[in-house]
Parts: sequence; structure tokens; C-alpha cells
Amino acid sequence: MNLQPFLKTVAAGALMGLLVAAPARAEEVVLKAVTAFPASLEFAQSFQRFVAKANELGKGIVKIQYMGGPEVVPPPQQAQAVRRGVIDMQYGPGTYYLGDMPEVDAWVGSTVSAMEARKNGGFAVMQEVYKQKLGAYLLAHIDSGVDFHIYLTEEPKRTADGGVDLTGLKLRSQPIYREFFDALGATSVSVPVPEVYTALERGVVDGVGWPMVGIKDLSWDKFLKYRIDPAFFQTDLVVIMNEEKWAGLSDEARAILTKAAAEYEQESYDHYQEVIKETDKIVRADGMQVIDITGKAREEFLEMAFETAWNRLKASGSDHYEALREAYYDK
Repeated sequence: MNLQPFLKTVAAGALMGLLVAAPARAEEVVLKAVTAFPASLEFAQSFQRFVAKANELGKGIVKIQYMGGPEVVPPPQQAQAVRRGVIDMQYGPGTYYLGDMPEVDAWVGSTVSAMEARKNGGFAVMQEVYKQKLGAYLLAHIDSGVDFHIYLTEEPKRTADGGVDLTGLKLRSQPIYREFFDALGATSVSVPVPEVYTALERGVVDGVGWPMVGIKDLSWDKFLKYRIDPAFFQTDLVVIMNEEKWAGLSDEARAILTKAAAEYEQESYDHYQEVIKETDKIVRADGMQVIDITGKAREEFLEMAFETAWNRLKASGSDHYEALREAYYDK
């Protein structure tokens, strides 16, 4: 008896059985993401570097699709778009929703890195606050370690103790600076980032508060000829996700995104320390004068700056004030 046809039939049937029984690999999950910044700005490019890292680690499992910046969703509306599930992920300043979540001031007044805050429990407190008050999952605090400066078009007046007197000057501001600028005698003026160049050109403002990073990308250094040192505050640039979307991801996908977030916090920190050094050299070589406040006046300048952030948070009545100050303010 020729068994070959019979055996072939059995083998084919067994193979089909295995294929049917084998579980199909889950389809790659795609997360739609936006940024608060135009794609040309350095910080938006940093987020895209994070996206590239996460997508490499998550190949076949989870993928972030960068949709764009303010042209997709206006920055002030992006956090609510995340909460409603219109978009899955957003990157930008936490201070855009400071009114809903005053705890963001803990990043503004922070003197520690994102990596240190992950270790000392500060980041975990912030994750809980995001869940309670914004209905979002806090994934990462990237690009930390970037401090702010005051830049001016004209040389500032000095005080008897070596500080600066900005009385009468109009500074482009945002809520995080306002009390500090008021204390220095300046008048805060609200101007959207895309309009600052024209405001400087026309003399609508006499200076700005801004990080070292991006000052040349925006060409503001064409008008800003003086920088006041020391730097103060810290960037509050975070990646958040829709809470339900995060909860619905597989354990593997969440582990991948968490790994990418923690690693990129360190990578972006290291990257911007180098960018700051190089930018400082370039703007000095291009003629920017640095007004360096020293001694006791320097200590008072920094204390005045940082305490405005912490006082604002305390005045909000936040239940998390003490825990956040202990974790984020190493003073």
C-alpha cells in the first residue's frame, strides 16, 4: 500500500492546525502626538528625537506618530485634547495648564534634574497629581537642566549692591515670570512666541525671559544685546498621554515607553548641557554682553526668583506642596 498521499494529507492537516492554533501577533499600536512648538524649534526637534528612540525600541509593538505642532492643535488647547482623547500624546510646557494644575510650579522652581526626581519620588508625586487634576498620564519630564535668563536690548541700570534695576522696562513674559519681573521693577507684557521678533523690532518690549536654548533659532539675538546672569528656574517640558490610552496598552508597550522616557531624560539633559555651553560661546562671540550679578546680590536674585514659584504653589493650597518642595528644591 502506498502511504505517501495519506502522510502528505496528515502533514498538511497538522500544519494547518498549528497555524490556526498559533496566536496572531497583536497589531502595532499607533499613538498620535503633537507638540506645543513649531517643528523648526529646537525643543520640537528634541521631542522628535524621543519619538525616534521610542519607535526603535517599540518596533512592531507601539509607535508614536508625530502629527505636528500648533498648526494641528493650538498649544493652550492641547492638554484638553489629550484628556478628551482627540490626541494620544502631547509634549510641551506644563505651565500652559498652570491654572488647572498649580503643582507645575514645582518644575519651574526645581533645582534637581529629572533623573534625581525619578529616584527621590518627586516624579511619582507629579504622576499622581496629573492623574487627579488633568486626567492624564505623565510619561516623562524631558529636556530638564535648561535654565532661564533675562535678555535685554539695552544695558540695565545697576543697584548699589551690584544687582539690577529693571524699573520701567517692558519684558515679554508668561505667568511663571510675572511676580519675579514685578519684583525687579519691570512691566510684564504678554506676547506669543511667533510675534516676539516683531515686538523686539518695533520696541514693544525691551527684553524677554527665555532659556539659552533656542535664542538663536528664533533670531531674537539680533536685538537682544545683554544677558543677565545667573540663570534661574528650569524647563517644565513634559510628555503626557491620554490616561485611558495608556491603561489600554499592553504591559510590553508600557514598559517600552517607560524605558524610552527614562533613558531620554538623561540623554536630553546631557545633550542640552553641551548645547548651552556652545550657545554661550557663540552669542558672546557675536557681541552679547553678560551682566554677571555676584556675591550677596546674586544669592538674593536667585532666592527672589525661586521663591516666587514656590510661594505661588503654596498660595494655591496644594496638598502636595511639602512633598514637592522636599523632592524638587535642594536648597
